Amino acid sequence: MTKLLYQLDSYLKEFEATVVRVEGNKVYLDATAFHPGPSGGLDTDKGWLVLPSGERVEVVQAVEEGGDVAHVVADASPFAPGLRVRGVIDWERRYRMMRLHTASHVLAAVLYRRYGALVTGGHIQPDSARDDFDLSGVEDWKTALMEAVGESNEILKRCLEVKVYWLSREEAMKIPGIVKLAGRLPPEVSQVRVVEIPGVDIQADGGPHVRNTCEVGEIAVERLESKGAKRKRIVYTVRP
Repeated sequence: MTKLLYQLDSYLKEFEATVVRVEGNKVYLDATAFHPGPSGGLDTDKGWLVLPSGERVEVVQAVEEGGDVAHVVADASPFAPGLRVRGVIDWERRYRMMRLHTASHVLAAVLYRRYGALVTGGHIQPDSARDDFDLSGVEDWKTALMEAVGESNEILKRCLEVKVYWLSREEAMKIPGIVKLAGRLPPEVSQVRVVEIPGVDIQADGGPHVRNTCEVGEIAVERLESKGAKRKRIVYTVRP
């Protein structure tokens, strides 16, 4: 299984790893800081694998395959098992998604507290994010979403620490609202990575986040759409 370095340090921009195997245009490493997409609703990280010669090979996509992460590269011919390489993350792309990811947690927490709304879908790209919520019991759902954005922006301005730690499944499931996604936590998960914004949100989550809510900026709504009774969609970005 690939060691997921981004779960230990979301700010890791470069890392060293050993090639485990190569299949077609996919390179598998023993460890990676590349977050695979669309795992956890985030788009794929991109970047480069640097060979011992200094040659940089573009990573066009990272894909989760069971417990492994496959690095889809532009040219796999220079890679072989046992080769040591240096991974370099496209940091501007990643950091935008980290800001949006933390924003999505705050927004989901506000809507859950106000309406018991669960997340029924979503996707985060570098330029924007979309989240779907079950607001079937809320008549004026557009106003509900806009008011939640206003409250979320006030929370983000407080410069709250974003904590990341691990709990056993048994300990984690004792926390109310730990899984705000409509789907349940997979049964094979025994250790739960927890992302907590004290006083705001505590959530089981495997993706990269910023360290402080002040890094997010401000949520700016792009559009609201109804995709059904249990899928009220908000599309937004963060600025500056």
